[in-house]
Amino acid sequence: MELKHRNMLVQKISGSNYLVGIVLLLMLVGAQIIIPGFLGIRNVGNILKVASFIGIAAIGQTLAILIGGIDMSISNVITLVNIVTAQMMVGDNANIPLTMIVILCIGVVVGCINAFGITYFKIPPIVMTIGMGTVLQGIALLYSKGAPKGNAAPLLRHLVNEPKVFGFTTWVVVFWVVLAALVIVVLRMTAFGRRVFAIGNNRTTARFSGIRINQIIFTCYILSGVFAAITGVILTGYTGTASAEAGAQYSMNSIVAVVVGGTAITGGRGGYGGTILGVIILTILNNILTVMNIPISGVMIAQGLIIIVMVYVYGKEKAKTW
Repeated sequence: MELKHRNMLVQKISGSNYLVGIVLLLMLVGAQIIIPGFLGIRNVGNILKVASFIGIAAIGQTLAILIGGIDMSISNVITLVNIVTAQMMVGDNANIPLTMIVILCIGVVVGCINAFGITYFKIPPIVMTIGMGTVLQGIALLYSKGAPKGNAAPLLRHLVNEPKVFGFTTWVVVFWVVLAALVIVVLRMTAFGRRVFAIGNNRTTARFSGIRINQIIFTCYILSGVFAAITGVILTGYTGTASAEAGAQYSMNSIVAVVVGGTAITGGRGGYGGTILGVIILTILNNILTVMNIPISGVMIAQGLIIIVMVYVYGKEKAKTW
């Protein structure tokens, strides 16, 4: 029975990725028609670079959603880290090691607090992470005194912005590809990955199976905090400066990418492979809307409609198959 259930799950994931792949292909063709030269090598490199920011943040969101949770604090972690990174580096490469230690600690602490509230105080994930995000927003204001300053170290800016890899993209894209490969392998081929899916599918059954649920939840939320922190550092290298709105859209963007990629919002089904496709679709959509001078309000409406439609479509598919 367990083997049969696993085979059905794999088929379902593959089917979702196939559907998302078709959508991505249609979007690429449409974008090339609407915007001549859209698939040019330089623009593709730029799309991958921008996609890598959301893609890295979406690793944590994928893990959180797969276990039946969600992380709404990602935006605030990114903003806080952006401010701290710029003010600690102050344009000096020598400050990078200490800054990275502090940044990783921020990610771990935030993840631990989120997981502690969810597991021990039984606070719903969406409430806990929104509350934590609000706390982080206040800390960012206190730390920056309402006026973020500082700038990224030259080495960080070079790694994020200079197209040195294959002549059209940057090292941050290579970093994302390596992370993506590791995450996919861990979720599909390790005991940890199987436990993540088991918790998302049925937490009660997972508990009776001997899975240490709290331990997995802590791991997933800590990783979410760390990947959000890494995104904040990379974003600082991209912009070169700090901003009180640096991570404003990342929680929603990461959720959109995960849902569009075929991961069930209720957990237990999906994976990071689909999230990658969702990230690229979202990035292309935002690129097209920007070129067409669609205001941010239109982009937000489009993202909201995408979530509603994809949840409906995947929900119907699940009902038919399961």
